[in-house]
Amino acid sequence: MGLNQIKTVLLLGLLTGLMLGAGQLLGGRIGLSIAIILAVAMNFGSYWFSHKIVLAMYRAKPAEEKEYEHLHRMVEEVSRRAGMKKPEVYIMPSTASNAFATGRSENTAVVAFTEGIIKLLTNEELKAVISHEISHIKNKDMLVTSIAATIAGVISYVATMAQFAAIFGGFGDRDGDDNILGIIAMAIITPILALIIQLAISRSREYMADSSGAKTLGNGEALARALEKLESGSTHNPLRLGNQSTSSLFIVNPFRAGFAAGLLSTHPPLAKRARRLRAMKF
Repeated sequence: MGLNQIKTVLLLGLLTGLMLGAGQLLGGRIGLSIAIILAVAMNFGSYWFSHKIVLAMYRAKPAEEKEYEHLHRMVEEVSRRAGMKKPEVYIMPSTASNAFATGRSENTAVVAFTEGIIKLLTNEELKAVISHEISHIKNKDMLVTSIAATIAGVISYVATMAQFAAIFGGFGDRDGDDNILGIIAMAIITPILALIIQLAISRSREYMADSSGAKTLGNGEALARALEKLESGSTHNPLRLGNQSTSSLFIVNPFRAGFAAGLLSTHPPLAKRARRLRAMKF
């Protein structure tokens, strides 16, 4: 198990511990049970149908093999090297330069590219991006992020219930101003901690996709160059479809990010990603 995989497991464990602790302290067993049922139901739907929703959101259409023969050939080659089935290939009608992968399994996997990324990158760089996205599919990142979202959702529900309970007098026989203030404080702090852990998991998965994607091709430099071009392109020509809530799907943040948004980014700093890729030995 690699370092980033270990990190993901530890972070998921920490997130689970936070959920159980917050549920017991803030909502009791009943509150925790209700929150788990609601969060699992909501994220179950997201896990099964989100790939269709996000493709529609970005107006992505299947890439016609005749028109995009070269792109299909590259996806086929990289998939074969990664030892997995070729995913479906989609095109987004945008001059912005970006790409993402989605789908709950190899059988439902999709890689989507903007029209802009195909024009911006060299063949070698585009192949590196394809390898990164296929690594997300192979590493089952959709499943991992869905689990993290479910646990964070439980914490959010429990915290909300705790706030209402504090307003209406606390839980059971645990009364008093100190108890109510403590409940409110925990109700505010735990969702923030959950978000921080969730973001750390997302960043860890990006590092892992960078690393495994580069290993598939035996080349870290091409992906480093591609990331630098895409980051610059996103700054000057951000994506004008979709919304910020889906930014974690893309290989680089497709939207302009201010200082506050940068602190809560789902992606690691690009300079650090590029440095790691260039330091890789094959």
